[in-house]
This record gives sequence, structure tokens and C-alpha cells, in this order.
Amino acid sequence: MTAKTQKPTDDSGTIMQKAIEVLKIEADGIIDLVERIDDNFYHMIEQICRSNGRVIIAGIGKSGIVGRKIVATLNSTGTRSLFLHPVEAMHGDLGQVSRDDIFIALSNSGETDEICILLPSIRRIGCKIIAFTGSKHSTLASQSDIVIDVGVKLEACPLGLAPTASTTAMLAMGDALAVVLLEKKHFKSSDFLMIHPGGTLGQRLAAQVKDLMLTGPTLPMVAEGTAMPAAVKEIERGKLGATLVTNSKNQLSGIITDGDIRRQVVSGRPFLTFKAEDIMTKNPQTITKNSPAYDALNMMEQHQITVLPVVNKRREIRGVLHLHDILGKGEFKFSGSSNG
Repeated sequence: MTAKTQKPTDDSGTIMQKAIEVLKIEADGIIDLVERIDDNFYHMIEQICRSNGRVIIAGIGKSGIVGRKIVATLNSTGTRSLFLHPVEAMHGDLGQVSRDDIFIALSNSGETDEICILLPSIRRIGCKIIAFTGSKHSTLASQSDIVIDVGVKLEACPLGLAPTASTTAMLAMGDALAVVLLEKKHFKSSDFLMIHPGGTLGQRLAAQVKDLMLTGPTLPMVAEGTAMPAAVKEIERGKLGATLVTNSKNQLSGIITDGDIRRQVVSGRPFLTFKAEDIMTKNPQTITKNSPAYDALNMMEQHQITVLPVVNKRREIRGVLHLHDILGKGEFKFSGSSNG
């Protein structure tokens, strides 16, 4: 006897609609934070940047999980951080905290017992205390030097019990903190190698330029004396936003980029009647093929360029390296070629 298939109680439309409602509630929770970015956020950034210690983050339950993620993001973007479990802190782990640290407590209600009990001890150590809380009038807020409002109007949980939108908002504010600190400290992609030696980006930065550079007939290149319409066509053919310019000895004499073309258009000059050498940037930055990609990325960031010619000691062209070939946008191969 064949068992009857039980018909689902909810159709797919109802299920999808509920999922959409959850996402909208969580998205609204983040959007509402925008209007609450104020001087408190600015002072938090300044305090952290002036500190010689670490950022210590504490939370328990779901807030603790969020705290661990914020710590991971801070550490990976150049801000030394540590997660401190409130209960373990009261049983010896407070020894990890010094007066030079910045203490950030996470609690949506601001009344979490494990956090509030910890605050007097943190104060005695001498740390500045920052609260991430949804209640500006809570115990946590009243005992903090800076209060960051991460409250939400509504949880996505229909029972209003499980932290959902509130933890999403808290996590988003943590990301805002990490990214602003990253830019404030001028943390660069090249710094990434020091703390991310594994993974795809770490491998690329550890490679040599010759492993990543573009070579062969696809290399965009024109000779001195080439008319600008032909040079523009070569830029388009190469898909790198630039073409190298060579002299009669196949030595690099300059480079023409999309930026050079835009500046000529804005100036109103009839640049299409010019020759390549009239428009090119002379003696551009270069690198050798045996240099590490780490050095190439440093040079690109320092000079705000995305295309780097590869030459030998006689300035003969051996290839060209694009920023995308290092950072991995588009298809990447360790074979001396890339579609980036």
C-alpha cells in the first residue's frame, strides 16, 4: 500500500513572502542607524586611534557571537583587538586588560547582568568604556564614556524574543567601525599580506611580477609617431585602460592611459591630431619581472596608478601588470597571463 504524500501546509508564495519581510525588517534596522551616526561615533574613532592599547570587546549570548566577529574584522584590517568573555573576565581574564585599552561592551538591552557587573572593574583598570546598546538610558549607557545607539524598532522574530534585527544592526555598526578605522589608519591592500599570508590574495602578493604580468601579442603597445586615433584603438584592444609607447629600440618611452585621454577631452585640445608622444606620460613608474607583487602593489598605491610597465635594466619592455591581476578581479592564472 502506497503512503499518501502529505500536502505542505504553506505554499511557496507564503514562505517567500515571510523571508522577504524578515530581510526588510533587518534592512530597515540598519538604515535607521544612518541618522544616529553623530559626534559619539567620531569621538569613538578618535579615542581608538589615540590609544596605544587594543580594542577589547565583550558580550554574551548572541551579542558575544557578534563581538567575536567584530574582533575578527578589526584584527584583519589593522586594529589590534581581543574578545573578552564577561564571565571568564571575572575569574581571571581581566588580567588581559590594561589601562591603555579601549573597552567596548555589547548589550542590546544595556542591562545584561554579566556585562554590568564587569563595568566597575574595567573602570578601576582605567579603560575608556564604549557601549553598543539599544537603550541610551540603560545601566550600561550610564556607566559608559561613549554610547553608540544600535537600537532597532522591531525584531524580525515574530515572538520578539530571538535577537535578529538587533544583532544585525550591532554587527553592521561594528563593520562601520572597522572600515572607518581602516581608512583612518591608511591600512592598504599591501598590508594585507602581513596578516593574511594564506588564501588567494596572500598567494598573489607573495608571487613575483613575472607570474602575474601580461606578455606577448596581447600587450597593448604603440610606437612613437603613432597617430592618436590608432593609439586609442590600441587602448581599446588591450582592455587595460592604457597602452605603452616605445621608441625605435623597443624601450619604454611613455604610457597613455584612459585618464590622459579624459584630460585631453576636458581641455578641448584637438588631441586626435597629435602623435602618441605628445600625449603620453614620459618616464612612467616601472618594475622588473623578478620583483615581488607586494612591491608592485605598494608602488601602485603610492602613485595612484592601476597599470605598471615591466621592464629590464635597459628599459626594454617585458610585460605589463594591472592592479586587477594582483587583486584577482576577473579570471586569474599563475601562467603569466590574465583576462583582468
